[in-house]
Amino acid sequence: MKLTRTPDSPSPSRGCWRRGSRRAGLVCALLTFTALLSACSGSGLDAASGAGKSRQDASEDTDWRNWDAEEWARDVDDFTNPVIDGLWEPERMREARDPGKQVDSDIAEAQGVTDPEPTAVDAKRVGTPYHKNAAPVGKVFFDSPEGSQTCSGTVVKDPARPGRSNLVWTAGHCVHAGQKGGWFRNIVFVPSFNDKGLSSAELETATAQEMLPFGTWWADWAATSQQWISNGTAQGGNGAPFDFAVLHVKPAPNSDGRSLEETVGAALPVAFNGPRVQDVSQVSAWGYPAAQPFDGSTMHNCSDEPGRLSLKNSEPTMYRIGCTMTGGSSGGGWFTIGADGKTTLVSNTSIGPDPSVWLAGPYLGHTARNVFDEVSDRFAP
Repeated sequence: MKLTRTPDSPSPSRGCWRRGSRRAGLVCALLTFTALLSACSGSGLDAASGAGKSRQDASEDTDWRNWDAEEWARDVDDFTNPVIDGLWEPERMREARDPGKQVDSDIAEAQGVTDPEPTAVDAKRVGTPYHKNAAPVGKVFFDSPEGSQTCSGTVVKDPARPGRSNLVWTAGHCVHAGQKGGWFRNIVFVPSFNDKGLSSAELETATAQEMLPFGTWWADWAATSQQWISNGTAQGGNGAPFDFAVLHVKPAPNSDGRSLEETVGAALPVAFNGPRVQDVSQVSAWGYPAAQPFDGSTMHNCSDEPGRLSLKNSEPTMYRIGCTMTGGSSGGGWFTIGADGKTTLVSNTSIGPDPSVWLAGPYLGHTARNVFDEVSDRFAP
């Protein structure tokens, strides 16, 4: 599946993974984003959501490093992410690590709704430049008590602002620490990070244009599910079926006021209450794996026929595919082509084991739709 910018678009930003037998004859379908965009005309939209008050000021906040439990903003309406000019310099981005969310290889599975563990599918490097082959995909950077960290994200369409979306889809554990923590800080999105696919050594001397072709987009709002906030944990599968999040970002300084979608030239619709796992023949997961043997510098993807993974009978069944992508791919979008020919985002990377042989992502049902709608409605014209 190839995701490219439209020719006339404006020019100018460890969470999961395990399985064991690849399905014969499975081939990754290639699709130019020019055709994709002609097919992507919107999506059906449904919740407890976690959103937050954002501060628009660009002054440095010297208190952001205080992670004391009593000071760490936790509740759905406590998100704050003031812009700190010059914080996310290229060197700081290169040093960011994956958030380290993993599950045990023998993770408990509910009986009757879990398919056999999939065969590992080797992650493949995405062709460069990324802005022509995977325009909606980028990296999410943020600060946590453990330091600077990185996930992946996808530019998604906003029905309230057709053609002018500023929304990014990612994982809940990339914006909020879950049951024992609060909102992460200094959250930004960098579309087409390292556009030319330079090695980590080459990035040491790369120009800002090569590393950040469309600039750095600060999140001025974030939302995740109340289920993730209440139950999510850094280890294990707790909260994973609700491990999704939506960011609203501010225009980057070099975007001339254009929206994120206009700047990168692409966005994907989200398929809420979309096809069930057993009705999907192939899913492609995209992201920037950062844990060994990867280093977070280059974009990869995996394509596989999904299976079902159910952690608790009381929670939604998740998608699961064979894939060797590691931490840092968390939050990366899972794309599929429906019977109508439209390419949509149907999930995001949430959990996976060590060693990395599979990935699992949530089914985007009513709760996911309501999280999305809360952000979209808040910034509607």
